[in-house]
Amino acid sequence: MHISRSVDEAYMVAERDGFALLDIAIDESRLRNMLDDDSCGAFVSFEGRVRNHNNASSVDRLSYYGYEELAVNQGRQIIEEAKKKFEITHAIAIHRIGALEIGDIAVWIGVVSAHRYPAFDACRWILDTIKADIPVWKQEYYEDDSSKWLSNNG
Repeated sequence: MHISRSVDEAYMVAERDGFALLDIAIDESRLRNMLDDDSCGAFVSFEGRVRNHNNASSVDRLSYYGYEELAVNQGRQIIEEAKKKFEITHAIAIHRIGALEIGDIAVWIGVVSAHRYPAFDACRWILDTIKADIPVWKQEYYEDDSSKWLSNNG
């Protein structure tokens, strides 16, 4: 699974619209730099990483698949709604697609605001909404070479 944009274009979309998909490792310092704002006293981020288990199964690796244009449009709407719902200055989220190994960052979210509480609240809300609404699916691969398709919430 690959995105249609170049890596630089994906980061530009993330900075402008607040959300993008990426098919290579997420550069969290690049994203953090996009959120530098002297009017903000709070920066909150979340990194969702691939873990080595799901429930009672040992996970070997996984793949994420996404509907890029719909995901980007819905992601932009989520960030716009977060700005209205919480007193935040800006937020950026990137979800990875393609093959990921244990420990890889699958989703990164950063939020800046004048104060900490809106940034914390918005970050969690953005993550929960992304997992519920963005068209991204994952396929987990297990140590016994079997696999299972899961929703992004699973």
